[in-house]
Amino acid sequence: MPYTTEEGGRLNNFAVEPKIYEAQPPSASQQRNYIIMGVGAALLVGGLLTVAVYASSNAGVS
Repeated sequence: MPYTTEEGGRLNNFAVEPKIYEAQPPSASQQRNYIIMGVGAALLVGGLLTVAVYASSNAGVS
């Protein structure tokens, strides 16, 4: 663990800093996957809202 010794013999600990790297833009296949996942998520949310509206409109019908 990295530490320094100060005056009087006290130890001062420092956190290990992570390596810094430059983010790379997504590749064409990653962009395609993001679009597919976005469309799938939108369809899922739309389907859930449709079921919720249908269930709430028919709640009192026997």
